[in-house]
Amino acid sequence: MNDRYCVIGNPIAHSKSPDIHAAFAAQTGQALTYQRELAPLNGFEAHVHGLLRAGFRGANVTVPFKLDAARIATRLSARARAAGAVNTLSFVDGAILGDNTDGPGLVADIVHNAGVSLSGKRVLLLGAGGAARGVVLPLLEAGAASIVVANRTRATADALVATFADARVSACEYGDIVQAFDVIVNATSASLSGALPPVPAAAFAAATLALDMMYAAQPTPFMAFAAGHGAQVRDGLGMLVEQAAEAFALWRGVRPDTTDILHLLRHPA
Repeated sequence: MNDRYCVIGNPIAHSKSPDIHAAFAAQTGQALTYQRELAPLNGFEAHVHGLLRAGFRGANVTVPFKLDAARIATRLSARARAAGAVNTLSFVDGAILGDNTDGPGLVADIVHNAGVSLSGKRVLLLGAGGAARGVVLPLLEAGAASIVVANRTRATADALVATFADARVSACEYGDIVQAFDVIVNATSASLSGALPPVPAAAFAAATLALDMMYAAQPTPFMAFAAGHGAQVRDGLGMLVEQAAEAFALWRGVRPDTTDILHLLRHPA
């Protein structure tokens, strides 16, 4: 029987992760299956333990369960501890190992796929939840000069900043933003419901790269707003593929090439 993996979220029907991991498996000759799993909003832990009993080898975790995944993990990787959030679970001998590949995936997409260096850049991070937590440390490690975390509730952003204790990371409310940034990352879940985070137009300029962690067939409201104010825009598909490659390497010990699958997803036949 092939090893079994999945992606857990709510909602989850939109996820392209099964297609991505199937392509990685074919490319690397790995025998596995990968499926979507819809977990109840108040039943994530029970759902994960059900996967363990069913013999699954691992799972990716998406909105809104990344903080829950960190809480239930038996052991956390260094980057998952720094993030306080988990997007990749490995099931080994009954234990639940938690890791976070979101940050490396985001950085790889910006630097390698978009061709934008992060060295010395001013980054605005929208949102202070699990998605945002997972990318702060990798952005700093990639050379970002500063990261400003903007959130509707200032206390939540302050709490995220406090976990990193780094002078380059600060917090604000959306209304405090009065100047443009080099890179803006929408780490909120607003795009899932067709909403726009209340980021001021002043944050965008012609040289700004605005990346939405979400992806859809059409530009998200955030991308449309950013483009309308002169920014270069990018959705979360490249990040998704790159973080999936990192997770695949953790599970299978082999790193797939992302170029072909990203091109195929961007330009389906």
